[in-house]
Amino acid sequence: MGLTVLGSTGSIGRQTLAVARALGMEITALTAHSNMKLLEEQARQYKPAAVAVAKEAAAKALRLALADTGVRVLAGAAGVESCAAMPADCVLNALVGVAGLPATLAALRAGNRLALANKESLVAGGALVTKTASEMKTPVLPVDSEHSAIYQAMQGCADLRSIRRMILTASGGTFFGKTAAELANATVEQALCHPNWHMGAKITVDCATMMNKGFEIIEAVWLFGITEDRVDVLVHRQSVVHSMLEYVDGAVLAQLGAADMRLPIQYALTYPQRLPCPAERLDWAKWGTLTFEPPDDATFPALALCRTAVRRGGLASAALNGANETANLLFREGKIRFPQITELAAGAMETAAPGQADSLGSILAADAAAREYVYTSVGRS
Repeated sequence: MGLTVLGSTGSIGRQTLAVARALGMEITALTAHSNMKLLEEQARQYKPAAVAVAKEAAAKALRLALADTGVRVLAGAAGVESCAAMPADCVLNALVGVAGLPATLAALRAGNRLALANKESLVAGGALVTKTASEMKTPVLPVDSEHSAIYQAMQGCADLRSIRRMILTASGGTFFGKTAAELANATVEQALCHPNWHMGAKITVDCATMMNKGFEIIEAVWLFGITEDRVDVLVHRQSVVHSMLEYVDGAVLAQLGAADMRLPIQYALTYPQRLPCPAERLDWAKWGTLTFEPPDDATFPALALCRTAVRRGGLASAALNGANETANLLFREGKIRFPQITELAAGAMETAAPGQADSLGSILAADAAAREYVYTSVGRS
């Protein structure tokens, strides 16, 4: 049946297709938000049954461009969900933002194995996603390097009670070691200069605020069924140890590798097999010293904010995610200062309406309210 890649023109999507090509996998469907030129090239190269784009106008132009190929062109959120629901050996969701949640649910409800790189699906809708996966008996395999590392270290461990804690490693982002005063006037260009990973703009800024690592705490809770207080974070600037498991007997299992997303992508696509991978190999002589230290929660309050959200439950995480997405974009557009990203996210979470994240409608309503809070707050400032 092949592989469906949602968000095929982004960083993770492009790397996924490179891995799939090396593995000789067929491509079932592709989706993209706005890069129509690259999507057309991908459609011609991989010959999927269908592609989907965000807007009908773009879809119309793409239908003309691909008229000689037989590739079906769909449009809008419904088109993306249709691609996610097409029968496939695996659906890799690399969409950005909460927009990826409906596609996650569509893939699971269709019974497709899901490789999840869209962290917002679990941050905003973790309870709904895990419930749906359980009901459909459909596996969710993590693509984030940290959760892939945990998943790999858990192999052979059938009982969560034998795990004392999960330790997520963080590069610390661009602003590691900076003070709050120094971050007051941080620029977009500075925030986008990640020291180790080449990623999209949104997630790179999330790394700079440490919101990304906070979201990974929430993800771990839902992916592995563990409580928030058993998930720790250590700053590991080299990005060699991707995460660790400490067992109750004191043993620590870690997954190490180069800072190359092709390895966790391939692991999700081929699990439980391990196959040769084009990912970069570690140069052990280069990494003679590996360092670890606690995060600076005072300068980067996003970590504590995410812990508060997951402890509160309900719609708190959905509100936090929606506000962060909006504030992150406003910062990249030069409309707010760097510290305001976390400040606005915190304010939106505090004002979130009570309720449960048990339906797509309730989650998207909390998301919309949080976004409106951010826009209204910025308009007042």
